[in-house]
Amino acid sequence: MNNESKERQTKEEPLTRGWLYSLRKVIKHKQGLVGGILVLIIVIMAIFAPYIAPRNPYERNVPRMLEAPSGEHWFGTDMQGRDLFSQVIYGSRITLVAGLASVLISMVLGVIIGIIAGFHGGRLDLFISAVIDFLLSFPTLILALIVVSILGPGLNNAVLAVGFQGIPIFARFIRGEVMVQKEVGYVEGSFALGASKFRLVFRHILPNIIPSITVMATLELPRVILMLAGLGFIGLGAQPPVLEWGRLMVSARDYFFLAPWLINFPGVAIMISVFGFNLLGNALRDVFDPSLQ
Repeated sequence: MNNESKERQTKEEPLTRGWLYSLRKVIKHKQGLVGGILVLIIVIMAIFAPYIAPRNPYERNVPRMLEAPSGEHWFGTDMQGRDLFSQVIYGSRITLVAGLASVLISMVLGVIIGIIAGFHGGRLDLFISAVIDFLLSFPTLILALIVVSILGPGLNNAVLAVGFQGIPIFARFIRGEVMVQKEVGYVEGSFALGASKFRLVFRHILPNIIPSITVMATLELPRVILMLAGLGFIGLGAQPPVLEWGRLMVSARDYFFLAPWLINFPGVAIMISVFGFNLLGNALRDVFDPSLQ
C-alpha cells in the first residue's frame, strides 16, 4: 500500500466510524428505532410494490365495487372495484418520491442561497435576508397554492410548488449555521493562511453542517408529505390515474359515509409515514446536536 492510499484510508476511517457511531446511537434511541422501522416499512413498500401488492391496482371489477374490507380485499375495494390495498401500496411510491423530490429542491437551492448569504455577508446578505423574510411572511400552504395555481394542477407542478415554498426555510437555517461556522477558529486560521473562499466553504464549513442539513431534511419531509397530500385532496396535486395517497382520498370524498375505508386507509398511511419521519428526525437531532444531550 503506497503513501497516498494510506493517507486516504486514514482520512476515511474516522468519517466512517463517525457515521457508524451515529447510526448506533440512532438505533439505541427509542424514538429513532421506532421511527426508523416505520420509515423502513414505507421504503420497502415503495421499492417492492409489484411483489407486495396482491393485485393490479388499476384492474377494475365493477360487480365487486365498494366492498368492505375482507380476507380477499384487506382494505376493501373502491367505486370501480379496484383493490384498495394494492392502490395504497403503489401509492407509497408516488408519495415518497414526490416528497423526496420536493425536499431535494428546497434543500439544494436553500443550501446554496444560505451559504452565499451567510458567508458573503454585507449588502448581499441583507438583500437575501429581506427576500427570505418576505417569503416566510406567507403561510407555507398559501405560498404553495400561489405557485401551483400559476403552474397549473398536476403532480410535477405540485412538487415544484412545495419545493419552492421550502427554499426560504432551508436558506434561513443554513445561513445561521454558516455564520456560526465562519467564526470558528480553524476557519479563521485557514483564511489567514490564504485559503480560498471555495476551499473554506467546501472543505471546512459545508462538511460541518451536513449533519444539520440531514436533520433539517428529515424533519421537513413529513411536512412536505402532508402538503402534497393536501394539494392532492383539493385537486391541485396528482391527477387521475396517478396513485397518490392524497389523490386516493379526494376520489373517495363522495363515498365517505357509504365506504369510509376509502379515506381511512390512505389517511392512516399518511399518518404513519409522517409519524415515522418525525420520530426519526427528532432522534437525528438529538444525536447530532450535543447541546441537547
